[in-house]
Amino acid sequence: MNEARFDGFLDGRLRLRQSAAGHRAGTDAVLLAGATPEEQQGLILDIGAGAGAVGLMAALRAPHAAVGLVDIDLESCALARENVAANNLDARVTVYEADVLSAMSRRAAGLIDESAALVLTNPPFHEAGRVRVTPDAAKARAHVASAPLADWVRACLALLAPSGSFVMIHRADALAECLAAVEGRLGGVSITPIYTRIDSPATRILLAGVKGSKAPLSISKGIVV
Repeated sequence: MNEARFDGFLDGRLRLRQSAAGHRAGTDAVLLAGATPEEQQGLILDIGAGAGAVGLMAALRAPHAAVGLVDIDLESCALARENVAANNLDARVTVYEADVLSAMSRRAAGLIDESAALVLTNPPFHEAGRVRVTPDAAKARAHVASAPLADWVRACLALLAPSGSFVMIHRADALAECLAAVEGRLGGVSITPIYTRIDSPATRILLAGVKGSKAPLSISKGIVV
C-alpha cells in the first residue's frame, strides 16, 4: 500500500487517512457531501468512494442514515475501512468492494438494487485518450473513465430506490454529457454551478435529481468556493 497520511475535514470532525501518492479528496468531496440533507434517513450510497471522504462526511451530516462506501479498488477500500473505524462509524457505515458497472459484482458484494434513498457520486471526470494518464493505477481509475458516463449513471440509478435522490459532481464543461446521461431517468433535475472566482466561468456543477419525478429542469444559484 502507498504511504498514507491523515487529513482533517469539517473543521476536524472527520479524520481521513488517504494515500499520499494517489487520488486525494478535497473541495469536490466537501461540495458533494454537503448536498446531503441533515434529516436524511435510509441508505446513502457513495459510489466511487475512494477512501470514503464523501460518504463519511454524509454520515456525520445525517446521523439517522446508514451509509455504504462503494469502490472497485482494493487499496481504497482498505483505507475506507480504516477511516470508518477511526471515526467510530462502524455501526452505520459499510464498505462494499465492487465494480459498480457490473450487476453481478454489485450483487456479490451485497448491494441490493433500488435500496438507496440517496446516491452521491464523483465519477471519473476524464475520457481515456483525452488526457495524459498517470502510471498510478488507482489514481488513474479515479480520474479516467473506463466506460461512458451514461453507463456509470445507469449503474448508480439501478441502486437508487424510486423517488430517491441522486447527486453528482462533474466538470462544468461536461454539462451536456451529464444531462444526456440522466435524460429519461431522473426528473426535477437541478444544476448548481460551482465557481472558484465570481468573475470566472464555472469549473464544476452539482447535478441533482429524483428518480421517477416529472418535475422540470432548474438552474440553482451558483456557489463560489
